[in-house]
Amino acid sequence: MHPPLLPTINASLNATAGILLIFGGIAIKNKQVEAHKKIMISAFYCSALFLCCYLYYHLTSRGISHYQGKGILRIIYFLVLIPHTLLAVTIVPFIIMAIRYALRGEIDKHTRITRKLYPTWLYVSVTGVVVYLMLYIFPQV
Repeated sequence: MHPPLLPTINASLNATAGILLIFGGIAIKNKQVEAHKKIMISAFYCSALFLCCYLYYHLTSRGISHYQGKGILRIIYFLVLIPHTLLAVTIVPFIIMAIRYALRGEIDKHTRITRKLYPTWLYVSVTGVVVYLMLYIFPQV
């Protein structure tokens, strides 16, 4: 059985955003400001597109996917899912603020926010893929 299309697209968008975040972090560490700007805006668009697809999927799909694993794997699934979900909701306004500060040239404010936002956004991107893998690729492992 093949996994549903939209969750697969969503996982791909999460993975792409995560990869872009890593490259964006590398670019700014190497003082490649223009590259950093382009990469991070691309990561934002990937995450925004993910959010649109995710909401569309959950508003139009019949039923909810439930994790099929048992025992310790079920516990691990929820230990990944719960912080992923809470942080995914929480970071949205901070991403918007960080981009706004950067575009306005308020780099001190941008940097202050992104010191905590960057690893959190990366965590959300990676754990989004992990949740997908546990739900659709390895549901009973």
